[in-house]
Amino acid sequence: MRSSTGGVPGRGRTKIAAGEDGVQDLTGKAAVVTGAASGIGLAMAERLAGAGMRLAIADVEEDALDAATKQLVDGGAEVLAVPTDVSDADAVDAFADRVRAELGGFHVVCNNAGVGGHGFMTWETPKSEWEWVLGVNLWGVIHGVRAFVPTLLEQNEGHIVNTASMAGLTTLPFMAPYSASKHAVLAVSEALHHELTMLGSGVKVSVLCPGFIKTRIADANRNWLGRLGPEPAGENPASEVIEPLVRGLVDAGKSPEELADQVLDAIREARFLVITEPEMCKGAVDSRAAMLEGDHPVLPAFG
Repeated sequence: MRSSTGGVPGRGRTKIAAGEDGVQDLTGKAAVVTGAASGIGLAMAERLAGAGMRLAIADVEEDALDAATKQLVDGGAEVLAVPTDVSDADAVDAFADRVRAELGGFHVVCNNAGVGGHGFMTWETPKSEWEWVLGVNLWGVIHGVRAFVPTLLEQNEGHIVNTASMAGLTTLPFMAPYSASKHAVLAVSEALHHELTMLGSGVKVSVLCPGFIKTRIADANRNWLGRLGPEPAGENPASEVIEPLVRGLVDAGKSPEELADQVLDAIREARFLVITEPEMCKGAVDSRAAMLEGDHPVLPAFG
C-alpha cells in the first residue's frame, strides 16, 4: 500500500481554535476517515483535506484505496493510507496506533465504512449476511469509537462523525440487517453525545442520516468478507424487487460532495444530526408519532 506522509508537523497536543460551539480552524490537524476509497468517505476526505487537514484513510478494498490515495496526494493532500477491515477490532486498533505513531494524533474521526446487503426477507436472511452488515456498519463504528475516542477525550477537543442513514430514522423492507445497523449507529451516537456532554468534554459528535447518495453501495458485495463463508447466492425474489429500486434511487441521489460540505459545516457548528432529505425525515417522524397513537408503521415514501 502506497502512502505519503511527508513531514509530520504538529506532533503533540496543539490546541485547535474553536468558535462558540464547534471547531473553526482545522488547518494542520489530522482527520481519520474509514471507507474512504470511494463515495461518501472519499468526498469527506477531499473536503477535509481542502480545509487544510492531514489525512489517515482506511478501506478494505486495497486497489480502490491505492487509487483514492493517489487522487488525494495529487490534489495536494498529506495522506496515510492503511488497508483495514473495520469489522475486525484488532485491525481498527492497529490503524489507530499507526495514526498516533505517524501523524502524532488526530482531531476528526469519521467512522464511515458501510455496506448495503443482498435484499432478503427478514426470516430468510442468512446468518452470514447479518454478520457482514452488522460487522461493518455497526461494529465498525463501535470499534472506531473504542479506538479513537479515548485520545480525543485526553485532548479534550475534536469531533466524531458516524455515518448512519435515513434508514436509521425509518425502516426499509427486505433490508432488516441494514436498517437495524443504522438505527443502532444513531443510538450509539446519541449515547456518546450525552456522555460527552455530561463530562463537559470539548469533544463533539455528529451522525449522518442522508437519503440516497450517488455511491457504489448497491455494489458493496464486491467487498464480501471471505471469512464469513460463501457469499449468499441463488434465487432471491426479494432481491429482484429491492435491487433495481435501490439502484435507481442511488443513481438519482445527491452527490457525495454535497453531503461532505454539510459534514464540514457540522464540525464547525457542532451540529449533531446531518440530513439531506428534510421531507423524508419529517415522514419518519410522522410515522413514529402515528405508531405511538396505535397505528401500524408506514412504508417510507422516496422521491
